[in-house]
Parts: sequence; C-alpha cells; structure tokens
Amino acid sequence: MRELTKWPRTDANLILITEILLMSAFLKMNAIDSVLQAREFGHYIQAGAFPVSSHIAFLYTGYSSEFLEFGERACWWFHIIGILAFMNYLPYSKHFHILLAFPNTYYSNLEKKGRLTDMENVNREVQLMLDPSVVLPEPSASMPTKFGAKDVTDLTWKQLMDAYSCTECGRCTSECPANQTGKMLSPRKIMMDTRDRLEEVGRGIDKQGKDFTDGKSMFDYVTEEELWACTSCNACVNACPVNIDPLSIIIDLRRFLVMEESKVPSELGGMFSRIENNGAPWQFAQADRAKWAETN
Repeated sequence: MRELTKWPRTDANLILITEILLMSAFLKMNAIDSVLQAREFGHYIQAGAFPVSSHIAFLYTGYSSEFLEFGERACWWFHIIGILAFMNYLPYSKHFHILLAFPNTYYSNLEKKGRLTDMENVNREVQLMLDPSVVLPEPSASMPTKFGAKDVTDLTWKQLMDAYSCTECGRCTSECPANQTGKMLSPRKIMMDTRDRLEEVGRGIDKQGKDFTDGKSMFDYVTEEELWACTSCNACVNACPVNIDPLSIIIDLRRFLVMEESKVPSELGGMFSRIENNGAPWQFAQADRAKWAETN
C-alpha cells in the first residue's frame, strides 16, 4: 500500500527486529539457566521448567560453566536494558497502540453503526425553519463556530485517540469496498495521515506556542477524491479490533467541504438542489411524485 512507505516501513522493521532480539535473548538466557541448574553451578538452583528454552539447551552443553554464567548475565542485561529502551521509543512509534488500545475500546461509540453524530447548530436552525414559533434553549457556549473539521484541532479527543491507537494492521482497508474496487480511499491511510498531521501540529506548538499556524490543514494530507470515495458503509469500523472509527473523521472533513467550502461533486450538487426545491432527491415536483403509479 502507498501509505506503508518510508517511515512507517522503517518503524515496523525496527519494532520487529527489536522484538526478535529481545525474545531471542530471553530464550537463550533461560536455556543457559537450565544447563547451569542441571550442573548445580553457583546460585543456579532448580527454579521451574522452561518448556521452550529447554529444547535449545543442548546448544550450550559443551561450554564451561564460567562462560555460560557470563552469557546468562549478558543476555539478562541485554533484555532488561532493551525493554527499558523500547519503552522510551514506544510513544514515538505505531506501537503506542499497546497503551491506548484499552482506553480507546472503553470509550468507543456504542451507538448503532451508521448513525451520524448530530450537529447542534445545524439542528437548531432546521427546527427554527420548520417551525419559527418553537421555543429553543439558547445556544450553548460549547456550540461549534464552524461546520465539520478542517484540521486536527477541529477533531474530537476521541478521534485523535483513534489515530494514536491505530497499529496499521490494514484490516479496515482490506474490508473497504471502495478500496477493493480500485478507488483511492484507504481508511488506514486516513488514520495515519491524522496522526502525522497531529504530530506536526504538536511540534509546532512546542516551538511557537498554542497560537501556532503553518497554513496547512488535513486537506494537505487527504485528498477530496479519497473522502468522496467513501460509501459510509462502516465496514472499516466493524473490521477494527480496537473500535477505531475512520468514518467519523471522513464525515467531519466532508462536512467542512460541503458546508464551509461549498465543494461537492456535481452529482451531489444536483441532488442537494432537488432536495431543497422538491423535498426529495428525484427530479420531480412534489405534486407529480405519485404519477408513476397512474401510468398503465
């Protein structure tokens, strides 16, 4: 996939190599330990079984006990120092999902799939248009001043947690019908782009303060073609093992394009006009809508 290049591929290789080295050192340490226990050397007393390491213990039976003791200590220190170093690298890698997967699942959306989030400001205006006499509460201070999302600063904390919880496994993209038919959309790329942009904004804030702006937005990462390729089917959401929701980000970016920029595909533009004029997406007046049933 086009998103798994450069740093994502390097990051994945670093994690894989590190895990192989750490687990190899752990297994070698236990294998040597089992040999020294059998020899009753030094402080190595019977401390339990090693069901995996015992199968490679024969590789070390020909060495002196002093050399094996040095090897066992070297493997122990390599493993513990490697673990501590890897924990420091964790927040900078995709493996950060190890820490965020549990809270992300806990705070996942429990509404029925396919139900879009309501926009309080839009809902209020629609109710007033339908019935001007209705008495509505005053707008809350938390009511958004814009429609949709242009940048990561417009996304919710849960959407940002989704981005950091992604392990780039690709289940969402493999299940996406738009991707399967050759379209540009890749839900995994949407999450990776969100995380990349969030990190870019974070570095800018660290250097220049909370008023940082670089003139860029999410649309420098995600194209309109990708956004409009989505069918809103929720296949990506259902496929994710930790309940990440790429669709919510796609919908918010679409809302900004439609309601702030008036950028819609020509097909949707015609549909919007017909809904506004006819009350339905079809090109028939409301009075003529049932005439099809009268024809022989």
